[in-house]
Amino acid sequence: MADGSVLETITLEEAQRVIEAAARKATEIGQPMDIAVVDAGGNLKAHARMDGANIGSITIAINKAYTSIAFQCESGDLQEVTRPHGPIYGLNDAHGGRLVVFPGGIPLVRDGKIMGAIGVSTGTIEQDQEVATAGAGAY
Repeated sequence: MADGSVLETITLEEAQRVIEAAARKATEIGQPMDIAVVDAGGNLKAHARMDGANIGSITIAINKAYTSIAFQCESGDLQEVTRPHGPIYGLNDAHGGRLVVFPGGIPLVRDGKIMGAIGVSTGTIEQDQEVATAGAGAY
């Protein structure tokens, strides 16, 4: 077995707390959501599909969180720069189609380090962002 340590990342308990806070907000606004949390490497740590959330949004939620890790920013921050005539137009086709460049993905930061990310999908982009923000606030 190799000596060393694994990259510090969000714990399952923390990921579940983030999902619970996001789900509370989704219930409050009356919009069931797919909510995903990925670890610092962009791998799925936890996911919840609320009753009534779209099954097509499962992958979108996971990929919003992945995008936040991959580019160390909120997924919505990439909207303008990836539009036609933007400096990185076409970026959303990179990474095998895993990048999602609209709101709902937020890095989870502790002590200035990104430890994971939340991704939310099923509602409008405004609702997705609101729910993701509530989840991130619980981290």
